Amino acid sequence: MATSKELLDTAVAQTGLEDFGEDSFRDGLEILLTSLREEARLNDRGETFLYQRITAYLGQRLQVEDWYRRHPDIDEVPIEAPLIGLGLPRTGSTALSMLLAQDPDIRYLRKWESSQPCPPPSTVLGVDARIPVDKGEMVGTRYHVPTDTHAPMECHELMALSFTSHLFQSFAQIPAYSAWLVQTADLTSALRYQRRVMKLLQWGEPPRLWRLKCPSHVLWLDSIDRVFSDAQFVMTHRDPTDVILSVADLYADIIGTFTDDIDRPYIGRLNVEHWSLGMARAMRFRADGNDDRFYDIDFRAMQDDPIGEIRGIYGSLGQPLGEEFEQRMRSWWSRAASEREPSTHADPVRYGIDTDAVRPLFAEYVRAAARWKTRDHRERLES
Repeated sequence: MATSKELLDTAVAQTGLEDFGEDSFRDGLEILLTSLREEARLNDRGETFLYQRITAYLGQRLQVEDWYRRHPDIDEVPIEAPLIGLGLPRTGSTALSMLLAQDPDIRYLRKWESSQPCPPPSTVLGVDARIPVDKGEMVGTRYHVPTDTHAPMECHELMALSFTSHLFQSFAQIPAYSAWLVQTADLTSALRYQRRVMKLLQWGEPPRLWRLKCPSHVLWLDSIDRVFSDAQFVMTHRDPTDVILSVADLYADIIGTFTDDIDRPYIGRLNVEHWSLGMARAMRFRADGNDDRFYDIDFRAMQDDPIGEIRGIYGSLGQPLGEEFEQRMRSWWSRAASEREPSTHADPVRYGIDTDAVRPLFAEYVRAAARWKTRDHRERLES
């Protein structure tokens, strides 16, 4: 793996630009590169993929700063009251974000702009070259982009521009970086940079409310609150033992492409540790006077009555559910149901996961989630 200087120099040479913006990204970059060199055991494909990926993020930072230099009015774009989806992964949050994206009056992060926010979409005439014409890249045994090129994406790519993102640990086994990310890193500056990029993406477009989604935001709610103080949240829920193994299997599918020495028990431990910590932090944040900012959805409720759940969210926000929006949601849900692939179940032994030992780590969260879901269901019935 190249040094940070080599990567920075490459990005400068590729773009002809020199200003990377504030220096807070450099700590994460150095820790990531050290972890990749010393721990990841990358094969040639992994070295090439991550070298190109990291260089591309640095190139985007250079371009973001150049657009702001030439158009300082970008900073005046308002980002108000975003609705942020979070919670354990594999809990129906993707379906939720797809349904919310059917609202013609909102703004969301589209796949094709998430890793390449420059140039601002409003400045592109004709067909945008970033919009893929096929299913996208296959990594492991799965396509890791939606077949709908305009589908909403998680915030991981925007956070990766500051090298503080869960995304990197889904590419490689990097224990030191993963530990730093959840124990030491201050995500406030990364989220401020995300907000900066969101302004650039919205620049030149009509003002609209944002809908964001990123399960791992449960780990950094205090930082999110500092940057998006007026944010509201939708939290999705499912039995943790049903999702942890699924996430570990997804990680292994990608990581196994980039190393010839995969450590599945490590991947299992990593996900148990991060998601149990995330649930603990979410409970603490909610208990600290923020509970009324959350709307809670159970995985089964979303499967049974998706439109009803969206109606409940909009009711909690005091926003109308337009007829066009509802028709588009019904159309998408019907189409998605016909294309849904059957779920598979990985062997927990391969990941060193003992479900009986995992359940106590999430017991307090499971009890709290039951209260939250009951409350929101009761309020919907009363409204």
